[in-house]
Amino acid sequence: MNQLKVIVATLFLVSALHSNAQEKYITRNGTIAIFSATTAENIDANNNEVFSMLDPLKNELAFQVLVTGFKFKKALMQDHFNEDYMESSKFAKATFKGVITDPSKVNFNQDGAYPVTIAGTLTMHGVSNKVEVPATIRVVGKKISADSKFIVKLADYNIKIPALVANQVSETVTITVGCQYEPYNR
Repeated sequence: MNQLKVIVATLFLVSALHSNAQEKYITRNGTIAIFSATTAENIDANNNEVFSMLDPLKNELAFQVLVTGFKFKKALMQDHFNEDYMESSKFAKATFKGVITDPSKVNFNQDGAYPVTIAGTLTMHGVSNKVEVPATIRVVGKKISADSKFIVKLADYNIKIPALVANQVSETVTITVGCQYEPYNR
């Protein structure tokens, strides 16, 4: 009789873990911040309308962001960003689609902070590049969050710096990502 209880309990636990792992998670209000130190003035903007989906079963992570959603403290800087650098009327979205390269480091059913590497394709300004970025996935109860911070070279995405300000603008931008995911209910 005790052996039957153990078998039933084990089947129940495996079933519960399996059903949790199959669930997808989304956010429609993730954040992406960009920062670049310059000799003239720092470039600093935030976008809190980032769409992201996390699929723990497939270890996949995807992002989509409207470029015009980045908000600057100065309207003129926002205009230059959208018109001169990102050409957002032509390249409205930036996307990322990737996978957790080391999925064994994450237990989506156990609370913890899990440092991982995410590898995938970052598309921005009409150019797609393979990237690998560090990230931390946090599990607290049934809530999952992900954070990352990495550097992008503007030239890698054909983002041109006008000659007039070339010595005042950095050739790289630091990107900081933060998402609080909720279960996706179809």
